[in-house]
Amino acid sequence: MDTTALLEQFCSAVEQRDGKAFAGLFTEDGLYHDVFYGTFAGHARIAEMIDDWFYRAARDFRWEMFRPVSDGRTLYAYYTFSYVSTLPEAEGRRVGFEGVSIMTLRDGKIAEYREVANTGPGFVQMGFAPERIAKILSREGEHLRQQPEWQRHVG
Repeated sequence: MDTTALLEQFCSAVEQRDGKAFAGLFTEDGLYHDVFYGTFAGHARIAEMIDDWFYRAARDFRWEMFRPVSDGRTLYAYYTFSYVSTLPEAEGRRVGFEGVSIMTLRDGKIAEYREVANTGPGFVQMGFAPERIAKILSREGEHLRQQPEWQRHVG
């Protein structure tokens, strides 16, 4: 599949709350590592993530991918992502952040998705208390330190 078409279908499926179409972009054993909700494996769980998890506390998603780069095995794309938060403290505000999607590709599908996201601005836009933001970002930092690529940095 053409990477531009893949990214357009990816974003569109999220915006349309179409978990089945979204999951269909992944291999049967595909993995989606979400910065907020953790890891989802396989078509059923990935579809559930979109149809249930994403829409539990948000609506009106907008997701756009820009400047994709791929060698056929790995696809990187800069993105902007926003939604209207339905959490009480957000008071119905549109919040968003930017990030980079990192996709491992196999047979024209996504075998693994992960992202590096600048989530801090979104937490501030949602009206989270500074202590809550610090707790979330601390967890993200701990997760980062557990990654194999970071072992030289924490040693």
